[in-house]
Amino acid sequence: MAGHSKWANIQHRKGRQDEKRGKVWTRIIREIMVAARQGGGDPNMNPRLRLAIDKAKAANMPADTVKKNVDKATGNLEGVNYEEIRYEGYGVGGAAIIVDCMTDNRVRTVAEVRHAFSKHGGNLGTEGSVAFQFKHVGQFVFAPGANEDKVMEVALEGGAEDVVTDDDGAIEVLCAPPDFEKVKLALEAAGLKPDMAEVTMRAENTIELAGEDAQRMQKLLDVIEDLDDVQDVFHNAEMDQ
Repeated sequence: MAGHSKWANIQHRKGRQDEKRGKVWTRIIREIMVAARQGGGDPNMNPRLRLAIDKAKAANMPADTVKKNVDKATGNLEGVNYEEIRYEGYGVGGAAIIVDCMTDNRVRTVAEVRHAFSKHGGNLGTEGSVAFQFKHVGQFVFAPGANEDKVMEVALEGGAEDVVTDDDGAIEVLCAPPDFEKVKLALEAAGLKPDMAEVTMRAENTIELAGEDAQRMQKLLDVIEDLDDVQDVFHNAEMDQ
């Protein structure tokens, strides 16, 4: 997945997420509730819930808010029942897009996602139409200039599957999703702090978009990400910023 603007794209995505902090708590709360409902309310026994709580702490969410929503999900308090749905489609230039949603109204959500795709130059596809172009992985990204030898040594000893240095010097550490916590702890113990750490859908190959196509693609992504029921959006476009 090396590319001329990989690091720039990561920074751009992170910046866009920071601009939408108003939605972050809503998304984290939904993730906490689904994780707790599926795997129980004890983060020590539920890696998905532990990761969601880490995100909550990073977003400065009060511990009481976290606990309240865990209690709702595990039946101790009355709450909304969310289900997870994944949509797949194509954007500008044939770029692949995966949209992960959590919703209490499937009919509303699919209508909104379909409308966003059709209005902004994309096409909503069928299940499996683009997912094969992505791999579900734990991903840690270090900015250009990080100590490549140290990152590689610590990561591989900690259980990572691969370490990739992109064309622009950014370093990616990749692992199986169940090993995310183990690799994270190994990196932290060695004093290595990644600029981004998440369990994600990583594109196996990318499509480069420039000029007007890049602008149209970014508009489509922005509209999808702004939908209330959307949790995450993954794509394989590399866009000139």
